[in-house]
Amino acid sequence: MEHLEELRTRIIRILIILVISFAICYYFSTTIQEILLTPLREAMGSNGKVIFTGLLDKVLAELQIAFWSCVFLASPFWFREVWLFIKPGLYESEVKAVRPFIFVGFILFLIGVGFGYFVIFPFTFKTLINSGVSNVEAMLNLQDYLLLSSKVLVFLGLLFQLPNIIVILGFMGLVTKYSLRDIRRYLAVAFAVLAAVITPTPDILSMMCVWIPMMVLYEIGIIAVALIVHPYLKRKHMGEESIALQDQNQ
Repeated sequence: MEHLEELRTRIIRILIILVISFAICYYFSTTIQEILLTPLREAMGSNGKVIFTGLLDKVLAELQIAFWSCVFLASPFWFREVWLFIKPGLYESEVKAVRPFIFVGFILFLIGVGFGYFVIFPFTFKTLINSGVSNVEAMLNLQDYLLLSSKVLVFLGLLFQLPNIIVILGFMGLVTKYSLRDIRRYLAVAFAVLAAVITPTPDILSMMCVWIPMMVLYEIGIIAVALIVHPYLKRKHMGEESIALQDQNQ
């Protein structure tokens, strides 16, 4: 019962955090939309405009942007509540082991969002707008673009968790640097397919802008497993053997 009461308290606090952050994000939703629209407008220049075709498009776009923004911007606060609920059930050694992954995961998510905004968006938009016939004005729907850009940024943020996930799998004993190297060629093909799905254009250059970072992140994961996981597991194994020998001697 105490555990359920603690869960109820944490859920209420998370809801309060999300409601307050949603109100703040909705107040600044116009600014957030302008930030998301900046790469598109810079790519279009004077050859296009962003429009809305439905009476409620602008309102719905503001609500959607405010919701996803509040979930992302308030993530350190609501995730802290989740962590405080889980932490009492872990040993001190497990707490120390989990903390670095949480911090690194948040940093990698920010890097992924920044990579999408500053690299993927400008390159993809310029490629899309400048391809095909010239002297044609682009008219893009506001709600569709904001929804698409938000999804792409969130997905790239999650995609950049790849090294973190690989290291966790390494500590769990599910992968090694040797197994990761063996499946590299197959994952290269899988990443190519995924890059083709993510990018909104079939242009090979846009796909490469996503595929190359995927492969780099995968290689970083292999290096992390080789430099962090393997030495740790080796020391742990040697420690267990020494304890077993001491028990036998006694």
